Amino acid sequence: EILTDPSYCRQIVTLTYPHIGNYGVNVEDVEASKVHAAGLVIKDLPVRVSNFRSGLTLAEYLQREGTVAIANIDTRRLTRVLRSKGAQNGCIMSFAAGTSITPAHIADAVAKAQAAPSMNGLDLAKVVSANEPYAWAEAEWQLGNGYGEQRAPKFHVVAYDFGVKRNILRMLASRGCKVTVVPAQTSAAEALKHQPDGIFLSNGPGDPEPCDYAIAATREFIARGIPTFGICLGHQIMALAAGAKTFKMKFGHHGANHPVKDLDNGRVSITSQNHGFAVDEKTLPANLRATHVSLFDGTLQGLAHTEKPAFCFQGHPEASPGPHDIGYLFDRFVALMEKSNA
Repeated sequence: EILTDPSYCRQIVTLTYPHIGNYGVNVEDVEASKVHAAGLVIKDLPVRVSNFRSGLTLAEYLQREGTVAIANIDTRRLTRVLRSKGAQNGCIMSFAAGTSITPAHIADAVAKAQAAPSMNGLDLAKVVSANEPYAWAEAEWQLGNGYGEQRAPKFHVVAYDFGVKRNILRMLASRGCKVTVVPAQTSAAEALKHQPDGIFLSNGPGDPEPCDYAIAATREFIARGIPTFGICLGHQIMALAAGAKTFKMKFGHHGANHPVKDLDNGRVSITSQNHGFAVDEKTLPANLRATHVSLFDGTLQGLAHTEKPAFCFQGHPEASPGPHDIGYLFDRFVALMEKSNA
């Protein structure tokens, strides 16, 4: 799920758990048509793979996808560096077996890392987005049955693909939605030709501020009163459309087990997160209110429009392995469409 998440486009991912790949890889778990992560850094690659759903070893999958990776790295030490110094540029290089690594090799790797572009000002949504609209009907996976299919939808949702994860689309389909996925740069007028009951703004990589095409379209949807729901990058785009500002975080929020508080009822949910930018609460306009905050650092995690049926969430309620605590937000979106159609 991590490697194929488009939100990791042009990022090297490291994991703190020591054993990665011990249950192999299975094609049902992919979140996109290819690996989007630039590279993978792990501590230990187990020799034995054991899981009844496994189809490939991690090494076989990485080779098939042409993805560079490195093992035998002290990833917990690396994580402490990232935590104290912030997200870093990196470079993974390969050499023929038996090559002696010289200071020149090291200097070359450092130079390549330093030359990598900053995420600030980088519009990657249009890089990872689909080129053409497509329909989606696959529903959520169930043990013993695999993925379902939505054959009797009640609502039509136009989902903007800024780097959408497939499980988001499955969760919409499982809740009675016919889903039409459109490219990131689709205009509001073009999207409205589909006569949607609701608009979904997906997750995605990069800086939200350069996505002026998405900000303009979102502003129009909200002004028209069309139920709108955003996740991750979609959350940031909705905030920018209302006049708020975003900022780049020191190292962002990544991985599972992030506690988030619902300010409306005090409920704390354990969530999955993956973002390097956040909405600046001090810049919220009067028609946006905070609905969720991170209990790690107090940053904004959720917003709702006070005058229109629009809301958004920074984390990932759709994370396939869980946690699933925040999945109720999809039900909230469906309820908004039901109310709008009544």
